[in-house]
Parts: sequence; structure tokens; C-alpha cells
Amino acid sequence: MHRSIRPALLVVVLAALGGCARSPNPTSAGAVDDARLRNAAAEPDQWFTTGRDGGGSYHSPLKDIDANNVARLGFAWEYRLPSHRGMEATPVVVDGTLYVASTFGRVDALDAVTGQPRWTYDPGIDGQYGRYACCDAVNRGVAVRQGVVYVGALDGYLHAIDAATGRRIYKVDTLPARGREHPYTITGAPVVAGDAIVIGAAGGDFDGIRGYVGAWDAKTGAPRWRFYTVPRDPAQGPQDQPHLVAATATWDPHHDWTSGGGGTVWDGINYDPDLDLVYIGTGNGSPYDLKKDGRTGGDGLYAASIVAIHAKDGTLAWHYQVVPGDEWDFDATQKMVLTDLDLGTGPRKVLMQASKNGFLYVLDRATGAVLAVHNYVYVNWTRGIDPNTHRPIPNPTAEYVHTPRLIAPGMGGGHNWQPMAWNPSSKLVYIPALEAPMVYIESNHKGLLDGAFDVFGVYPEDYNPKSFEKWVGVLPSLAALRTGNGAPVKTFGVLRAVDPLTGKIVWEQPNATPWDGGVMTTAGNLVFQGDATGHLNVYAADDGHPLAKLDLGTGIMAAPATYKIGNTQYVTVLAGYGGANGIGGPFAPATAAAHADNMGRIITLKLDGGAVPKPAPVVLQPFPQPPESHAEAATIAHGGDLYLRECARCHAMGYGMLPDLRRLTPEKHAMFADIVLKGALKGRGMGQFDDRLSADDVTALHAFLIDEAWKAFRAQGTGKAP
Repeated sequence: MHRSIRPALLVVVLAALGGCARSPNPTSAGAVDDARLRNAAAEPDQWFTTGRDGGGSYHSPLKDIDANNVARLGFAWEYRLPSHRGMEATPVVVDGTLYVASTFGRVDALDAVTGQPRWTYDPGIDGQYGRYACCDAVNRGVAVRQGVVYVGALDGYLHAIDAATGRRIYKVDTLPARGREHPYTITGAPVVAGDAIVIGAAGGDFDGIRGYVGAWDAKTGAPRWRFYTVPRDPAQGPQDQPHLVAATATWDPHHDWTSGGGGTVWDGINYDPDLDLVYIGTGNGSPYDLKKDGRTGGDGLYAASIVAIHAKDGTLAWHYQVVPGDEWDFDATQKMVLTDLDLGTGPRKVLMQASKNGFLYVLDRATGAVLAVHNYVYVNWTRGIDPNTHRPIPNPTAEYVHTPRLIAPGMGGGHNWQPMAWNPSSKLVYIPALEAPMVYIESNHKGLLDGAFDVFGVYPEDYNPKSFEKWVGVLPSLAALRTGNGAPVKTFGVLRAVDPLTGKIVWEQPNATPWDGGVMTTAGNLVFQGDATGHLNVYAADDGHPLAKLDLGTGIMAAPATYKIGNTQYVTVLAGYGGANGIGGPFAPATAAAHADNMGRIITLKLDGGAVPKPAPVVLQPFPQPPESHAEAATIAHGGDLYLRECARCHAMGYGMLPDLRRLTPEKHAMFADIVLKGALKGRGMGQFDDRLSADDVTALHAFLIDEAWKAFRAQGTGKAP
């Protein structure tokens, strides 16, 4: 449990207009209303939401840029952001202004023709929250409605900002009672549902987190409702919401409720105004392994589920659990596309999601009925989906409680947060897919891995049984794990065009790395996807043949957007590498950020533009000579355990977004204890750990880092890689 940071109060700061929240002028900047959003197809020049339209299609009706001229795309303008961390948002463009969110929840409004800033909004985040983000201090975007820009900041506050001036209208605490005693964060984009703003929170990889999604009044920030996704501890008395009564029976009676239950709604929210339903996807149960300590597990509702909620009162409409009894970290929080499909009996309102578990789902969004399910990557955690019950068929060889297993997909999923796109002309979805199995190893060592619930997930390329013996004993070889197991052992990413009704892969193109960007498609028969090496790739939407490969110089994870002003169509993308794998994952050395400055950039292109300016190259200096250390081997070993638990998730040794701690300067060595225990660098996003570490712990951790620094310092003189 993390100590309380400040009292859990509902804080609403109103704009100074007689003490009341002002009513936005519908003719002002950011004038998106329900009518415009419903008729988004009639305004192809705009990009109204992060997914362009109310359905989240990531499809534009624009076609000035097409297969015949897309290779002529060139530089229009760029805007640099003061952060070197992950950039995951797709901009919103309304009536000539581009709104974009970046690290911690900062928002910038720019002239969409020139890139000149109109205003910047800083949410004022306490650097402590940087340590609470499991997968980097990212933000996935804003919502714009009726002259107001809404953003969720990393520390759990929802901000309403005047779209014309950047002035704060209100700030409201979205965390539940006593929520600030736990590592909740917000990384997803808010969604407008009628006259309310809906947003959830992240944190399901940490102890004490109970998932929820909530709605707040769009004008005032007053709370409307909160929908919890998992039961509370039954020892506290009857459940606090009706839908949780039945859910309680689906959790093991001996479940460890100190873990909170998980089921967080960290992304993947959508809204249907005709049905007045909010759709959410929920994350993994907590802990990952619901069968830990001999428990039987159970389904664990409503974790790893797609859930429909009545927007008016926050009550359950329907649910479909994609992974009952999830023990593989298979979140169902991937973005959903709402559209109409003809299944042979006329148009039907559907919801589509390429879930993390490797299956593409097509559901009736009014009832939750399963219309189609097909795997889009190799899957072995289940033997398939039962055609009658639509439940996964258990595969005993995917149980890793007693022995490690090679399971596909792995914790990264077959598809993660990067948006897929739907093209209504081609009738295809374009999925940034991952063929990424992992070796799952149950450690039975609580507290060993902060943010992973004591389960190692190891890519085959990185699997070295010897490196885990200290914690889990003797392990089988990779060859033994592959016996009778068809999972691939080479991790790779691929862009796949899939027919959602049949599951047929119509075409595919290999990605540069396993962790490339989200997707946009257009009526110009184009599909755009950025990649980690800094290229924006363009393919023909119908057959997938490559049309252009534009070198932007900065790694891309976000999905692009396109808009038109005057006679010019623009393509824009937020570039900047990071996130779960970008912080220091095994594929990071192949990225542009390993070779060039990774400062965040909004890069905008147009036909016959100029050459895209490139960031400065990265020049790694030699390892400095570290201070002397006379620590005993046992102290250094203890420091290594602490580094694995507390530091390695963010600070990689070698390449990573955040500093390699073997390269500490003499000044940083001298103030090491103050940094870790007193938060001396909180202003730069480095939180303090006095709630987790003692002074002796910090001494051991420092000794370990000094020892590793000496190894690297000596190795560079031999020509061997440190």
C-alpha cells in the first residue's frame, strides 16, 4: 500500500464568473456538439475526436491525398514538446485549431495551418505520480465539446479548459474515496456521453486498485455516477452496487482482496447516443494469477470484459467477458469501433474490438450478443471459442502455476492500446498486431516485481533460465517449453487487414518492430501507420501494397489524423517513443530514439511540402568512472533485488527512455539518498520512495548501481558491450 499523498477530497475549481461555471458559447472555438458529431461524415475536413468520429473509426472521408500522389507528402510544420517520454495521443482538429495532449496531461492548442501555438495548459502534476504509471507517464488524448477541452491528468484529476483561451474552467478529483492512498493514474482519453464526461483510471498492475469508470457533469464537474468493475471485499459487508452482487459469486471465496481486484478502465471507452450506452473495456484481474495459493479462481467478473452501461444512471446494461478467470494479463481495454454491418439481414449496430487476448470480436452493441469471433494472431491460451456459449475452451497447457509455460499471446497481447482503424469502403479493420508469446513464470515471491504481481513474462528471445534460478529455482529450457507447442519464438509486429465477419486476413505487412504505431485509414484508399524507427508508412487499403515510406526521424506510437483547411489536406502525427516497451524493452535499441533525440514532436505533412527536419543524433558518452565502494556481496545482492522491484520498470540498463543509472554523475551519486528518499528530483518526474525503502535499502541499492557502473566502466575498455 502506498502512503496517502493528500486527502481524498472532491475538488472543483470554477472559473471566476460570479462564482459559477460559465456556459460555453457554441459559436466559440471547439464548437463540437451532438449534431456535428452525428454528422461527422458530412464534415470530412474535421477530426472531431481522437478516433475522428463518434464511432472511433480512425477513418477519414478525405481523398485529396490518394494512391497516385501520396508519395509527394512533405513537411508542412512541426511543434516540439518539452518531454522525451512516450507520446500516444491522436490530435483533435476542429475549425482550424489542433488540440493535443502529451506527457502527464499537458494540452497544447495550435494553429492547424502553421503550427503556431495558441495556448498551453499545464495540469501541474506532482512528480510522484511518475512512479505510479506502469507503462510511462503517457496520455491518449482530449475530448472537445461545446467550447471546452477535457483532459484527464496522470494524477487522477479531470480538467475542463476553455478551448479559446486555455483558461481552466474546473478541475475535479475523479479518484474514489481514499483513492489517493493507492497508485491510481489516468492515461486514457475522456469521452463525452450526452451532457457528462466519462473517464476511468489505470493502476491494475499494482496492489490495492479496484477498477471503475465514472461520469461527471460536463458543465460543472459535479459527480454523476461511478460504476465499479469488480466487487469490494465481502468482509466489508454487502456489495455497494447491484451488478456486483452476482459478480461476487464468480470470485474465489479466498481471493486476496488486498490486491483490489483490478479490472481497471484505462482506455477503450466509447458512447452510442442513440442507445445512450457507454461502452468500456476492463483490464486484468488483480493479482494476475487468480489461482495463486491453491485457489480455484472463478470467472472474476467483470475483469477482462466488454461492458455496456446506461449513461443516464451508471447501471449495467449488458456484459461479455472475453477471458473468464484471466490469469495472463489479457486486458479488454483496446479501443472499440462502433459501426453498422450488414450480416445478411440488413444493417446491424455492432461493436468491434481486437482484444489483447488475440481475438477480434463483433458484438451487437444493443444486446451484447456475440456475432463473430476470430483470432487474428496465433493463440494457445485457449483451444478456441465455444460456438454455443461463446466462452473460451480451457487449455490445460496454458496453466503456469506449477510450471512455466510458453503462452501466446503474451502480456503485451495480440493487440495493445494502439488504435486499429475501420474502413467502411473496404469493409476491413486494420490491426497493429503482435505475434508476441511469452514464457510465464510464477515466482511465489510477493513484492519481487512492482507492477507485475510476481509473475515474470519473458519474450522467447530474452528467456535465460539461469537468470531466474535465484527466485524460482531450476527452469526448463526454451526447447522443452516448445515441445508440442506451436507458439512462435521470434517476436514480431505486423499490420493486418482483416474481414471482421469471417476473420480472413486479406493482407498483411511486417512492422519495423513489435511495438509500432496506431493506424488511420482514408477514403483515398490509404492506410497510414507510423513505426518505432521513425517512418510513416502508407499502404493501399484494398490490397496492402506499399505506397510511401516517409522518414520523420522520431519513433511513432500514436495513430495519425488528417484534416483539410482551404484547399489543402494535411496529415499530422504525434511522434515520441516510450510506453511499456519503449521505456527499456528488448526492442528499444532498434528504435529511432536509440539514435536520435526523442523530444516529442507534432509533425504535419502536406502534398509537395519540404524535407522533414530530423532531430539531433544521440551521442553516448563513455561511462564515467564511478565512486569507490566497499559494500559486501550480500549488500550488493540485496540492492539488485530492490532494483528489480523498484527501479527496473522505468530505468533500463543499456538503452531506455529514462536515465541509465549506471551513468550517474558525481553530483547525483552524492545526492542519491535525497533523490530516492526525499524526492529531490520530483520536479522532473522522479518520485520519492520513503514509503517503500529504508535508509539501509537505499544504501544497498546504491551499492548495486555502483557495482554495475564499475562493470560497464571496465567493459568499455575491452571493446565488449557493457
